[in-house]
Amino acid sequence: MKTITLPDELNLSFSKSVVVYDYESINEISKQQVLLNKNTFSFLQEGTKEVFFDNSAYAIDNSQFLLMKSGHCLMTEKLSSNSKYYRSILFFFTNEDVFQFLRKFRFEKSKSKTLYSTYSFKYDSFIKRFVDSLLDISKLSKSVQENILKTKLEEIMLYLIDLRGLDFLYSLINNSDNQNQKFIQTVESNRLNKLTIKELSFLSNMSVSTFKREFEKNFHSSPSKWFQDKRLEHSAFLLKNESKRPSDIFEEIGYENLSNFIQAFKAKFGVTPKQYQLS
Repeated sequence: MKTITLPDELNLSFSKSVVVYDYESINEISKQQVLLNKNTFSFLQEGTKEVFFDNSAYAIDNSQFLLMKSGHCLMTEKLSSNSKYYRSILFFFTNEDVFQFLRKFRFEKSKSKTLYSTYSFKYDSFIKRFVDSLLDISKLSKSVQENILKTKLEEIMLYLIDLRGLDFLYSLINNSDNQNQKFIQTVESNRLNKLTIKELSFLSNMSVSTFKREFEKNFHSSPSKWFQDKRLEHSAFLLKNESKRPSDIFEEIGYENLSNFIQAFKAKFGVTPKQYQLS
């Protein structure tokens, strides 16, 4: 699958660091490989969106919007059931814009040790008016847009900081030098997501062969066996703690049919899922 680079492929003017783009589509995409060259707000308007990053994943409808850090991600876009199209207002900005914001308002550094590559927020009346204003601004001349959009970025950042604190802001400029730690985090964060080795390699910014080599070095197992074990362990949790039936969970765990799931479960735990549940 071809990797899409955004916002490069939207044919926007790159004299500006902060840019708004009203994106509409009548075509669905599934786990499209996307390289974000800028941090991006995705103000979802129509349809649903699912994203996978190195350390976080979200599935949202148009009651929510996302803030996504620049980097590699997998993106799924589905059309709305009513209007049969997908629409998202994209608001792009650079790390330098974030640094300028931090210097201007002199916030203290976030103390959180867990910083993610994407964050989800709920719409409220303020945010809805904010998005409408972005669309109005996008109709103005390029020179006027550039100046106003810098201010609009400050506006949305200040508002979200008041709601959620500083973690999301510092996550945008957090560049971990420890690539091995980032690789392990990518694998463990996606252990229950049904991603292929190629997709996981993309999120890790590695070739498939490098990914497999690093995987065996760090986890002392092949990727297929390790992920199968993690999903079977999760199935055991669902059976015991949430009283799920084997027939309810085999697809969620990644098996095409119930008999294959039962066989794999028995091979790992020595009993069938039903026997395990009743023990």
